[in-house]
Amino acid sequence: MMVEFSQILALASKEFRDRLRNRWVLAVAVVFTVFSVVIAYFGGAQQGSVGFRSLEFTIASLVSLVIYLIPLIALILGFDAIVGERERGSLDLLLSLPITRLEVLLGKYLGLAAALTLSALAGFALIAVLLYRQWNWPGLFHYGGFVISSILLGWAFLSLALLISVAARDRARASGLAIAAWFFFVLVFDLLVLGILVSTGGHVAGDVFAYLLLLNPADVFRILNVFSLEDVNKLYGLASVVPPALGNPLRMGAVMVLWICVPLLIARWRFK
Repeated sequence: MMVEFSQILALASKEFRDRLRNRWVLAVAVVFTVFSVVIAYFGGAQQGSVGFRSLEFTIASLVSLVIYLIPLIALILGFDAIVGERERGSLDLLLSLPITRLEVLLGKYLGLAAALTLSALAGFALIAVLLYRQWNWPGLFHYGGFVISSILLGWAFLSLALLISVAARDRARASGLAIAAWFFFVLVFDLLVLGILVSTGGHVAGDVFAYLLLLNPADVFRILNVFSLEDVNKLYGLASVVPPALGNPLRMGAVMVLWICVPLLIARWRFK
């Protein structure tokens, strides 16, 4: 069956315009801006200093913010994309038109991904200006890599949100699954991995421990940024257990792309 890209773009454009009209993009951009400036500027308060101490320390501070905030925003954005249409009765009307389920899914995803990307770029723009004033283009180069990896993280969790939206029977269950997914990947997963490491007396370590981290897109994002700069590498204990082979940005970027594509493929199968 041929995919009509015009159908996908039309639906994506509608989703994107809806987010602009209800000021979702503006609200998230403001949240990103406020939190990123506060975290970056006051991140060293516990060590008795404030301000942009170094590019590496600024990125390390923002990594912690992104891991908590972007997955939550992506899951909230997409958890009712399909199930919400089903509850309102508009999904049957939409599918009665000459459009396939795959085109509906891709159109929804691309529109929401565009809204998430725009809000993230707008939110990180002020930090980019401040970094450029202090470290010129070299600072923007490394910061740009961090922003790209942050957007990929958001797309991965948006894929999970679409999968939840397709699989859930109603919006209440979808919201519960979205919250559970955030807790699992952001808070619980690392505790489970560390629990395995401790309970086995350290026998599960090295490459095994590192490859377990690849089962979590938040950890893939962390590894991407841990190995991007030497000083950031030293700030995280993960640098001592993750093999250098996994520090390759292209390799870890490919893993993140898999986290974007696989949930969408499963959602497509379930939607059919």
